[in-house]
Amino acid sequence: MSACTAHHPVAIVGAGLGGLVAARVLHVHGIAATVHERDDSPAARHQGGMLDIHEESGQAALRAAGLLEEFRGLVHPGGEETRVLDPDGTVRHKDVEASGRPEVDRNDLRRILLDSLPEGAVRWGAKVTGARSLGEGRHEVTLADGTAFTTDLLIGADGARSRIRPLLSRAVPAYAGISFVETDLHDAAVRHPATAELLGGGMTFALADGRGILTHLETDGSIHAYVAFKKPEDWLSGIDLTDTEGAKNTLLTQFEGWDERLRALIADADGTLIPRPIHALPVGHRWDRTPGVTLLGDAAHLMSPFAGEGANAALQDGAELATALAAHPGDPESALAAYEEALFPRAEDAAAQSAAGLDLLFGPDAARRLAEMLNGPR
Repeated sequence: MSACTAHHPVAIVGAGLGGLVAARVLHVHGIAATVHERDDSPAARHQGGMLDIHEESGQAALRAAGLLEEFRGLVHPGGEETRVLDPDGTVRHKDVEASGRPEVDRNDLRRILLDSLPEGAVRWGAKVTGARSLGEGRHEVTLADGTAFTTDLLIGADGARSRIRPLLSRAVPAYAGISFVETDLHDAAVRHPATAELLGGGMTFALADGRGILTHLETDGSIHAYVAFKKPEDWLSGIDLTDTEGAKNTLLTQFEGWDERLRALIADADGTLIPRPIHALPVGHRWDRTPGVTLLGDAAHLMSPFAGEGANAALQDGAELATALAAHPGDPESALAAYEEALFPRAEDAAAQSAAGLDLLFGPDAARRLAEMLNGPR
């Protein structure tokens, strides 16, 4: 039996972008929320690479949070450049024009959200293991340390493996058919100038035959790469990534004949190789209105990353949920109903775009088709 140690009127599980922006917008409206995060500190793990923040969703959320100007100070100049390459290094598409979707480092964006919250709003080292309904919209949430808390309003912002989702839905993420291995080239312009010149200052897609190398130039001058394969789910788990050189050799067999400047992203990678099998919830995932609890971000609509919508959707979710709660004081059920009514069709559209993007990037003649979509047929 867990020892109940606290009651939080509004409890958010997960200190990712969506959970934090929800807490911030609630704070702007004078509503206190407590965020429970499994990590022991903000620096416990790297939060990922560059994000393109869309004007109509992510930027709108940051405007609601009163953080748009701080966000603009984080923008990576030139980060909106996009290139599409063939495996031999031929550039099929190059666009250096600003698109209204500026690039920022996810870690920097998370930092300004954390800094905008009152001291103590985030409870670090609070790993949630489960939750149960107490009736009348109240819930009890159990933690890994054996304690528990109760809440009047429970917001699941706890990602792909959400512990809150089972209160609302039996859906579980399924493997999307694509696996990533993340790699880095540090100090790329100096140590790997040929690769850096080929890839440019923003994002590059090198694609062919169900394989790809997707890269971002990071703000610290490193190149972060997602080495991607259309393979069964157990293919990646069969590679011992702790044997770095052996793993590199196995990965390189998938890119025989590719330009050496691209292969260098694997052969010369610095640090740990990180596996990322891609999972997604069903397109159109939704649930019946359930008193006192809702979901946002990946907990609600985990999707593949191939439309650039995941982080933007999470930010929009968090801001719209908080705004709805502020607009319905004393009536959280009306707020949750209004939030979900807007969420479901919006998330379905984003997830469908992401699924279509996966099919495009890892289907036949991918580089040509992507270049034509971005540049128009020639």
